[in-house]
Amino acid sequence: MSPRRLRGVLLLTAFALALVPALAPAAMAADALSLTTPFPAVSVSPGNRVTFNLSVKTAGSSRVDLSLAGVPSTWTATLHGGGFIVSAVQTSGTAATEVRLDIDVPADATGTTHLTVTARGNGATATLPLDITSESNASGEVKVSSDITSQKGPSDQTFTFSLNVSNQKDQDLTYSSTSGTTPPGWTVNTTLTGSSQATSATVKAGGTSGVTVTVKAADDTEAATYPVQIVTTVGTEQFTTDLNVEITGSYKVAFGTDQVFSARGPAGSVTEQTFTITNTGTAPVTDLRMSATPPSNWTVTFDPESKDTLAPNDSVIFKARITPSGSAISGDYSITFKATAKEASTTADAGTVRFTVETSILGAIIGAAVIVAAIAGLYWVFRRYGRR
Repeated sequence: MSPRRLRGVLLLTAFALALVPALAPAAMAADALSLTTPFPAVSVSPGNRVTFNLSVKTAGSSRVDLSLAGVPSTWTATLHGGGFIVSAVQTSGTAATEVRLDIDVPADATGTTHLTVTARGNGATATLPLDITSESNASGEVKVSSDITSQKGPSDQTFTFSLNVSNQKDQDLTYSSTSGTTPPGWTVNTTLTGSSQATSATVKAGGTSGVTVTVKAADDTEAATYPVQIVTTVGTEQFTTDLNVEITGSYKVAFGTDQVFSARGPAGSVTEQTFTITNTGTAPVTDLRMSATPPSNWTVTFDPESKDTLAPNDSVIFKARITPSGSAISGDYSITFKATAKEASTTADAGTVRFTVETSILGAIIGAAVIVAAIAGLYWVFRRYGRR
């Protein structure tokens, strides 16, 4: 190698060695501390919480202090680690140490807010800018809905509605439900899905849950449409569901208050018994008929056989023709009578009649004749053969 070229190589080597002390600290500082998060810019609905997962890593084991800047006075920002609120972490020098940053965004937040997390340790400083944009429904909506909002039936029916609670937010929410405005005397109960006795439950983030609503009208509620209001609270939001129950009236039939439930007659003969049936409900009943459950081999017929329509508070008289079996012995028997319409019937124990079978006049005459004949026969026998 020529002397001139050798001098050039030596000069380049000297220049490179002169730069090493200047570059080494910068390279070491870059590797000494890192602070990262997967998603440093997010959008959120006002009134919700934002969570950032932070990773702190150092080249060697070291304590790293953490601080926050740019947090508005009405916001709350907290660093969590190991189940505690923290302001510093101890790194191992190998794996990253995880820290959770929770930020509560107030309901009146607007626009984009810039925050900075600063980490200091291992002779280095690292900063992490974070951007939070407040947008309506940015983190999902909560909805409460019902497939069926109106039902129809008599006042003695229990109406059941199902509400669906949808949580499309990114966090679990507590929900509860109760009745709002209801007609006087009505009973309205709400049951949370999977929690029959609980007053509140949790709907998972991105999930759904339900509320079962049962509605029982007051007795003898008149025919009309009645509003029933259900109030469901999910997280901090409140939802009102308006339901409607159309009462077609109450359907009730009963025996008259002066009804006699006893009768008597001879075996094998017809005995008539009248029954007064009254519509005690608030709506007409149709196809009203009488029926009976008599003892074996007895017959019971009715006149009329049926009543097409019976208006509220009106009454109809049915005449029952009761024929005991010809072989029925004297005594008391029970016959169950029942009035049944398409919409209602009398109670099972309301129409029990005690029927007394009497000895017939012909039977009494024949019995007396038999007794007289027996006495006469004995008299004749004693008179003819007694003196021998």
